[in-house]
Amino acid sequence: MKKVIVMVALVMMGMFAYATNDGAKVSQTGKVANSGEVIAMNKAMFINNVFDFQQKAAAWKYKGTKPAIIDLYADWCGPCRQTAPIMKELAKEYAGKIVIYKVNVDKEKELAALFNATSIPLFVYIPLNGEPQMMRGAADKATFKRAIDEFLLK
Repeated sequence: MKKVIVMVALVMMGMFAYATNDGAKVSQTGKVANSGEVIAMNKAMFINNVFDFQQKAAAWKYKGTKPAIIDLYADWCGPCRQTAPIMKELAKEYAGKIVIYKVNVDKEKELAALFNATSIPLFVYIPLNGEPQMMRGAADKATFKRAIDEFLLK
């Protein structure tokens, strides 16, 4: 009976992971494959792919294999809707080089609090090594490209 329950739970978790990442490919290790798309992220994906903030770790340690941007947004936010197409374009342009995630602050309140997202949009730039940097507010594509090229890919 326990095996049946475990199998059902695993299938349900897999379906949930697929539904919450807009179809982004997730490997058997739980890592997100970079598909050139903006990936919707929930708390479980953040813990698995970015940083396990629930551990008693003393320092930030990024888990990813490519630099990342996290776009904290809300559906009702005008500037967030303005930057969403830019993020999609950048995900395609930088496919294989960076990963772009999006986090809905209304659905993922714990992640919003983690980054102190008191105003949105909020963009978190995560290099492979070093501390993440945040950029508040909307910007044009050239500004995002400059940040990617000069901070994430330098």
